[in-house]
Amino acid sequence: MPKKEKKEKKEKIIKKKLAIVKEFKEFISRGSVMDLAVGIIIGSSFTAIVNSVVKDIITPLIGILIGGIDFSSLRINLPSIYSEAENPVFTYGEFIQAIINFFIIAICVFVIIKFMNTLKSKIELEKKEEEKPSVKAADILLLEEIRDLLKNQNIKGEADETD
Repeated sequence: MPKKEKKEKKEKIIKKKLAIVKEFKEFISRGSVMDLAVGIIIGSSFTAIVNSVVKDIITPLIGILIGGIDFSSLRINLPSIYSEAENPVFTYGEFIQAIINFFIIAICVFVIIKFMNTLKSKIELEKKEEEKPSVKAADILLLEEIRDLLKNQNIKGEADETD
């Protein structure tokens, strides 16, 4: 292959690589990608807060109500088919506890979202009330109509005089 063709081929490869880099920069700098990244970061922080509320506050209260039963300690020891291996353990209590935690977290998130939606609707209602045009009294509207009619008559009268 001649040197000119090799050079052109290298230039095409470089242009393709630069195009890919440019396309990646455009993709990563889009608002939606950044919003998604922020959402994931905030979501993981929020998850830590909700898990703490469930583990440290709500679960102990539920434990008091149900007599201190800890489901996570429920298990069944299964026999091992190998003599030197430890017996496998079926920890169904952990599964029950995970289900309970899921429902508690779902309820907490529901309450928080419900509160946020209520707050948001109140704010939107206040904005709508501020945006409403002020209602004018009937006598002011009548005076404005008379003014507009007089303006129209004056304009019509001036047009007739110039003809």
